[in-house]
Amino acid sequence: MLTPDLSGRTALVTGSAKGLGRELLLAIAERGADVAVHYNSSEEAAAEVAERARDAGATATTVQGDVTDPDAVDDLFDAVETDLGSVDVLVNNVGAFAPERWDEMDFETWNAVWETNLNGTYLCSKRALPGLREGEYGRIVNIGYASAEQGLVSPKNFPYFAAKKAVLMFTRMLAADTQDDGVTVNAVSPYVIENSDEFPDELPRGRPAAFEDLIQATMFFLDPGSEYVSGENVEVDGGWLPEKV
Repeated sequence: MLTPDLSGRTALVTGSAKGLGRELLLAIAERGADVAVHYNSSEEAAAEVAERARDAGATATTVQGDVTDPDAVDDLFDAVETDLGSVDVLVNNVGAFAPERWDEMDFETWNAVWETNLNGTYLCSKRALPGLREGEYGRIVNIGYASAEQGLVSPKNFPYFAAKKAVLMFTRMLAADTQDDGVTVNAVSPYVIENSDEFPDELPRGRPAAFEDLIQATMFFLDPGSEYVSGENVEVDGGWLPEKV
């Protein structure tokens, strides 16, 4: 497992009270960073994650906010900056998944999938950038999906596929826009992971991606030595070659 030295850095992982976000945040804390555990409604779970981060030797705080609301994003970054200082590492992990047919999906769900996956990534990145540019250092990692490169879609869960494709486009745009700022912007795109809502009958290598598989890819991008790697996407899919989704 890669173990970059993140001492002296402040990291914010959105949606880090549970699931993949929690595991990424704890791995970052174990590598020396101060960490902000973000949640929207899971306050108790976030507090438990922060305590685990402290047990690992990190300074940790919890911050609440809806990443689809610009004012809430401002407030949660203000809270991180007050408690820990300016954010150096941002992992945009929040993203709703709704495995329903597009024509059976209510408008609220349709919007929630788009807004959490794309708008949340945009708003948090935009708010983080002034501090990253001022410090002439930053790492942004966006969570994508393994078929997004191919642009494959299906009637089921359409807005998720489309939003993740947009996340990759945003990643590449932002990498180009920050190439003179000491900031890198990359994406990690899993297929099925160990806590996914649905599991297909067949999986690459006979298993879903473990949290450790996603941590490994993320740590490569967060490593201070990866300063020339930006605008890239690593598919953590066990060699899956999708022809349909």
